[in-house]
Amino acid sequence: MTPSGRSTDRTKAGSPGLMLALATVGFAVNFWAWALISPLGPLFRQNGALGTLTESDVALLVAVPVIVGSLGRIVVGALTDKVGGRVMFPIVSAVTIVPILFIAFVALDSYALLLVGGFFLGIAGTTFAVGVPFVNAWFPPERRGLAVGVFGAGMGGTAISALTTVKLYDGLGSRTPFLITAGVLAVYAVVAWSVLRDAPGRTAPTTSLVKRLSSNARLPITWQACALYAVAFGGYVAFSVYLPAYLKTDYGLTPADAANRMAGFVVVAVIMRPIGGWLSDKFGPIPVLAAGYAVVVAGAGVAATHPLLEHIGTIAFLGMAAALGSGSGATFALIAKVTDPARVGGVTGLVGAAGGLGGFVPPLVMGYVYGRTDSYAIGLWLLSATAALTLLLTLTIVRKTAQPTLQEQRQTSEEPA
Repeated sequence: MTPSGRSTDRTKAGSPGLMLALATVGFAVNFWAWALISPLGPLFRQNGALGTLTESDVALLVAVPVIVGSLGRIVVGALTDKVGGRVMFPIVSAVTIVPILFIAFVALDSYALLLVGGFFLGIAGTTFAVGVPFVNAWFPPERRGLAVGVFGAGMGGTAISALTTVKLYDGLGSRTPFLITAGVLAVYAVVAWSVLRDAPGRTAPTTSLVKRLSSNARLPITWQACALYAVAFGGYVAFSVYLPAYLKTDYGLTPADAANRMAGFVVVAVIMRPIGGWLSDKFGPIPVLAAGYAVVVAGAGVAATHPLLEHIGTIAFLGMAAALGSGSGATFALIAKVTDPARVGGVTGLVGAAGGLGGFVPPLVMGYVYGRTDSYAIGLWLLSATAALTLLLTLTIVRKTAQPTLQEQRQTSEEPA
């Protein structure tokens, strides 16, 4: 079939732009839900609503949804390959409403019950593994970096939570942020079920889930992208869930001020994610990834010295936000360009899990280290060293794996029509 024929088929089935927009909104709304507990962690410690909490208690509270959302992506990504994003988006959105209402009406005065609610709230974090294969199938290879990057900007849903959760909790009642989010998810689930369509020509795999997971895990690009994303997106998640606690403890900010500054970090990372995808389409994902990790090496090293927040500290954190956002976009631009489209969902699930796990560990390490040293410096130096090792991996093994496919696509795109 000719390229124009494919375009006609896609237009009949649905607009790629509309599908991208709806998927991005769904990702943002679910990530809003996924991050509801994070801004409240420092507030719970301050007001004693859950009893006396240590720094490690707060770190565990905000990290539990991250770990569940991360591991859940492995299965959800494989299911998306099988049944399609048109089914999975509304299902995940609707199921997430249950733990949100549980937290609102049952768990807000109990640390143990809030951990249970946070565990199931992690389901919202699996939407990433739904959206990447869904969006990827709607766009040709030379546009997938930008398209997947635009979808990835939906991670800005965490900024919505950062900007609104504490204010709604204090101003309109403790249940308000949860009830609003549940209502928005319900509306989105209905719209997604009615409007979303899978891309024409999508073929569902016939092999078993276990066999597909095993096959995808053996691909070299899978474990390499897992390492890249564990640092890029994992660093973003770690900062987005732990930054309020860090700024309150280390710089003495109020919970609201700390949440606002975390929102600024998130906004920069969100803006840079599609830019990272676009730059990957233009210059290739390897240079974008390498530049991002180099910035993180420097930024984390500077932050470890506890600089003045209003000057050097702000530049260091915003620089890392930009680098982590662009690196996250570039990682999935790389996957979209070198992976068989029928396997993108499964690979995305595994890589997305690694990214979430990368965000789970640092808050626990930071809380543990601070509890024993009264300093966050060691944790930040560890981030700098990890980024340096990832930079080396990018410039050596990852470049060698990706180069043949990227060169072939470049030659194909340069051939006359």
